[in-house]
Amino acid sequence: MWGRAAPEYYAYMAGQMNNEEKNRPQNFIEEIIEEDLKAGKNGPGVHTRFPPEPNGYLHIGHAKSICLNFGLAAKYGGLCNLRFDDTNPEKEDVEYVDSIMEDVRWLGFEWHDRPYYASDYFGQLYDWAVLLIRKGLAYVCDMGPDEIAATRGTPTEPGRESPWRGRSVDENLDLFERMKKGEFPDGSKVLRAKIGMDSPNMHMRDPVLYRIKRAEHHRTGNDWCIYPMYDFAHGQSDYVEGITHSICTLEFEVHRPLYDWFLDHLAEEGRVRPRQIEFARLNLSYTVMSKRLLLRLVKEGHVRGWDDPRMPTISALRRRGCTPEAVRAFAAIIGVAKRDTVVDMALLDHCIREDLNRRSPRVMGVLDPLRLVIENYPDGRVDELEIANNPEEPAAGSRRVPFSRVLYIEREDFMEEPPRGFFRLAPGREVRLRGACLATCTGAVKDEAGNIVEVRCEWDPASLGGNAPDGRRVKGTLHWVSAAHAVKAEVRLYDRLFTCEDPYRAEEGKDFISNINPYSLKIVSAYIEPHVAGARPGERFQFERLGYFCVDPDTTDRRLVFNRTIPLKDSWAREAKKGR
Repeated sequence: MWGRAAPEYYAYMAGQMNNEEKNRPQNFIEEIIEEDLKAGKNGPGVHTRFPPEPNGYLHIGHAKSICLNFGLAAKYGGLCNLRFDDTNPEKEDVEYVDSIMEDVRWLGFEWHDRPYYASDYFGQLYDWAVLLIRKGLAYVCDMGPDEIAATRGTPTEPGRESPWRGRSVDENLDLFERMKKGEFPDGSKVLRAKIGMDSPNMHMRDPVLYRIKRAEHHRTGNDWCIYPMYDFAHGQSDYVEGITHSICTLEFEVHRPLYDWFLDHLAEEGRVRPRQIEFARLNLSYTVMSKRLLLRLVKEGHVRGWDDPRMPTISALRRRGCTPEAVRAFAAIIGVAKRDTVVDMALLDHCIREDLNRRSPRVMGVLDPLRLVIENYPDGRVDELEIANNPEEPAAGSRRVPFSRVLYIEREDFMEEPPRGFFRLAPGREVRLRGACLATCTGAVKDEAGNIVEVRCEWDPASLGGNAPDGRRVKGTLHWVSAAHAVKAEVRLYDRLFTCEDPYRAEEGKDFISNINPYSLKIVSAYIEPHVAGARPGERFQFERLGYFCVDPDTTDRRLVFNRTIPLKDSWAREAKKGR
């Protein structure tokens, strides 16, 4: 059930989205719900659910569904269940259950320690299967999966009836009971619905309801050796829980007639009957959204785990430094549609960047350090400079940053022979050292190979604090850290995991793995101002001029590790201004 966090979501949206978003017209799901409420269908309330199968970690597409289901419940003063559709014990694990709970809570939603499980209803589902047999609507079939598939027909040709379709009710009851007791080998028998093999909808052609599968279940252990199929368990679980609106993605639209067929024959008069509504799933550029493919990336070692910051999983977004507010804003912006589209990854980046800009304290960090010596700055002197933590949030306060004779700057901020338009440091050029002073380059020191190893400057003492008394202006401002005070850190620079917008498109004979970006991770040793010393995993910062960074869980008392969440550059906003 939804709690305190679901209204929080809508409060956030009301405060952060523009007037156009706040006053947007209702989406088609809200229109359906309000029509049902006006007509008095299923009583006065709204009851939704988020029903993941615990066979992997949740991804950004699930986040959209979480926000939608919990959000609808919040909007209409109803309830939202967290339910695990755990009917396939071979692929499910308590690790996934725990990760899903963590992800839902991280997004800001709560079910008050009342999770639901389809496995809680195994007994009831078995009884309903028996009821269908008694009604002559289900039978035990001895065909294997391949045989069933071969007789199912095509979209334009009807299928062939099973030779065991004509078994009597008593024989089917006996065989199904013996299936439950474990008298038959795995895969030797199934229970099928008796609907018809000539339906234009192939999902209605005597679908399988139960199969024999000796596998230990993460909750029921070895109590069962037969398990219900998803199509049978899902709708009936909705019915048991009193769900009013079962919100699914578009691929389940063809399953809806079967969903309703089960309810037609099992639902009782006067009880809430769920209504299935489909919406377009989220497809995101530069990534894959299939649990099966994500699992392959993990198992084959292409990434460092489900929470690798290059993955589209919610746990990966969290480790990367993304905020739940940014994800919720992204879900609100893309909205709810009836047709599948591909959303540009840059839009998600934009939402992340917009949120982090408001809440992230600023620090200075140098990722590719070049030594800078201020020749006329007294050796041993240290100035403590007062620098704002976030210029856009005065309430964030300020910090004191040490400034000394020897600094580190970014290597790319110096050129001996700069091209036109280069406003950083070069021989004879004056620049501003952020919050510190104005400094003019006097030369550079090279090693035997001709590589620049040190830059020399002179500072203007009168400009201490960053501005000259005579009012002169300089075009370039550089960030820096004091060499004697800097904190050394490992910084992981993440980029897109795939080189192309559609990773599924690959050369003949290859698959999506061939599109993996070999440069998606670069690890550097950086120097960061001492303000970050002692930062704990999960803390976020803006490294000035560079981007947003988050302290990684690999951090220890002796080793500080940062992940780059996202660079400062916002390509989506730029392209949006162009009308693209």
